[in-house]
Amino acid sequence: MKGFEEMPSNNELITNEINNYANLQRLKNAEDIQAELEYQIQLSKAKLESYGIPTTSLDIK
Repeated sequence: MKGFEEMPSNNELITNEINNYANLQRLKNAEDIQAELEYQIQLSKAKLESYGIPTTSLDIK
């Protein structure tokens, strides 16, 4: 897969999991869960697309 020549380091994996946990906590404690969910989806899409990964095929319809 293009852009994935190296395996992530342990620190990168830990950082990703901390970010996932923080995002779940934000969602759990949000006053407007739908708005927070939409925000989290936008962030994730932007991150994936910055690595050249299209997100259209990942959307559940």
